[in-house]
Amino acid sequence: MSNRAKPQVPVDLREREEADQRVEAEAGDDSAWEAPIEVKRSGTVSLSIPQGLAARAAFLARLHHESDVAKWMERVIRDRVEMEESAYSEVKRKLAC
Repeated sequence: MSNRAKPQVPVDLREREEADQRVEAEAGDDSAWEAPIEVKRSGTVSLSIPQGLAARAAFLARLHHESDVAKWMERVIRDRVEMEESAYSEVKRKLAC
């Protein structure tokens, strides 16, 4: 467990502006900053898809100039999830009226 103190959260706008000014003043001074920390992504999930579908996805990724099929598939899935969430929210909103 880290012994670092939790950062203070500014309570009002004046304190927030003062904090922003301190950060901006120290931004170029490397000695004012702690050593960088590495943050690892957690909770990633692997998905299995049929070989034929994987081959089709690889072809389309290349067609879209993406060298990493996994990145392309993540982007496609993210776009689709956002579209589905938007459609769901719209239907829910219409049903509430």
